Amino acid sequence: MMKDYFREHQSTSTDLKQRRLRVAKYVKLGKRTGYSLWLVAIILFFGLFFSNFDGPLVGLLLVCLIAGCVILLPSIVLSYAVRAAEREERDLS
Repeated sequence: MMKDYFREHQSTSTDLKQRRLRVAKYVKLGKRTGYSLWLVAIILFFGLFFSNFDGPLVGLLLVCLIAGCVILLPSIVLSYAVRAAEREERDLS
């Protein structure tokens, strides 16, 4: 079934470039969001460090760290994939 789909819908180089640009846009957004969450977590950590880690902000610190990691992992991997695809296309040209 998938073979038939790919036989009928041949991708052109412009389609691949458009897909790569779309993925690169989401990667940039993911990296920006993930690193921003880490920045908030660092600021919270130092704020809580001087207040003996009391209150509900500890939970927010953990949420920011975990969410930042979950968002950053695929974003970083996909950024390497996009760069490798661009490099391969540049080498083939």
